[in-house]
Amino acid sequence: MSKPPILRLTDAQRFDWLRLIRSENVGPRTFRALVNHAGGAKAALEALPELARRGGARRDIRIATAEDVERELAAARRLGVRFVALGEPEYPPALRASEEAPPPILAFKGREEALQQPAIAIVGSRNASAAGLAFADRLARGLGQAGYIVVSGLARGIDLRAHVAALETGTVGVLAGGHAKIYPPEAIPIAPRIAEHGAILSEMPIEWEPRGRDFPRRNRIVSGMALGTVVVEAARGSGSLITARFAGEQNREVFAVPGSPLDPRAEGANDLLREGAKICARVDDVLDVLNPVRAQDPFAIFREDPADASEPLWGELPLLGVDPEMAPRARPAQAFDEAFGTPFAPSEDDALAEVERLLGPSPISLDELAEVAGLPIRQVRVAVMTLDLAGRIEHSGGERVALLMKGEG
Repeated sequence: MSKPPILRLTDAQRFDWLRLIRSENVGPRTFRALVNHAGGAKAALEALPELARRGGARRDIRIATAEDVERELAAARRLGVRFVALGEPEYPPALRASEEAPPPILAFKGREEALQQPAIAIVGSRNASAAGLAFADRLARGLGQAGYIVVSGLARGIDLRAHVAALETGTVGVLAGGHAKIYPPEAIPIAPRIAEHGAILSEMPIEWEPRGRDFPRRNRIVSGMALGTVVVEAARGSGSLITARFAGEQNREVFAVPGSPLDPRAEGANDLLREGAKICARVDDVLDVLNPVRAQDPFAIFREDPADASEPLWGELPLLGVDPEMAPRARPAQAFDEAFGTPFAPSEDDALAEVERLLGPSPISLDELAEVAGLPIRQVRVAVMTLDLAGRIEHSGGERVALLMKGEG
């Protein structure tokens, strides 16, 4: 029996995906909801204005134009950057399996193989101590020699030291901005060498200048790429602790390097240890935990050809087939009504009004919201998507959402 072909986006579909993800208020979660709701990116683009209006947008939503995407594609070609979509074979399998809104499209430069190998994230303080830098160097070299790709965020201090130490064995750098706006300046000279031995990737537009809120978005990709995250040094409030939090929410291992209680740069890592992170005082501390995980290859299903796994690419075919999270879910109230021959089926407008009424400034999970509202999870997701397009939703970890009050956002 002949092997089914590997499914990929057509050029036209990739173009529409870029237009959709580059449009106003369309983040990774909303992108997925839109594609599933409309049946594809092209249909979602057509539906955006009306959906945003229904969600309460005060003005027309800005939709990325064909000219915007053409400019980005031209800039990508000049820099040697390629785009890979979620569900295509080149997409990093660990990131695809992440529960923290994996990017629908990644722009990457470098070796495709580096995105497929088991990886470990090493993060830490920008203002690192000499001891912290030396340990990050030793850790990255040891993990690389053990067959792991080292992932980090190209930041000053621990991140860059880990990248440099892992150059020969392979490292992946995740940008907070676009490929044409590498930040910080210290990362610019090392970026070509990282791409030569590994890869550099970003979810942001090619010419995007990174802003403060883009760094936490980058951090979820760093942790999502890896089997585990090691925090070498981190003060309280450090961005490295955000990466560790994402790793925990993505069901990945979290390690922390113990430090002196007299050094503020060690306070965050020491806090992680008190909260249950695994200790990392030597390379083997990480290998002893992650080698058995690597042997089981937990992301093997995401490395298979989608056709072989009977799971087509999601969105357009639809590209992930039937998404169980988007499917209607029977709730007690619905089952009761159906038993008496009166199916519980509120209109989308009624569901939107109920979800908007119930949401407030305190985050709540979508499952809890659906339970309280007595609505199918599908309708709750569509309502949240509609409010999100109007700029009225704030996302927290673990699919928790809150309603932005007037004057916010």
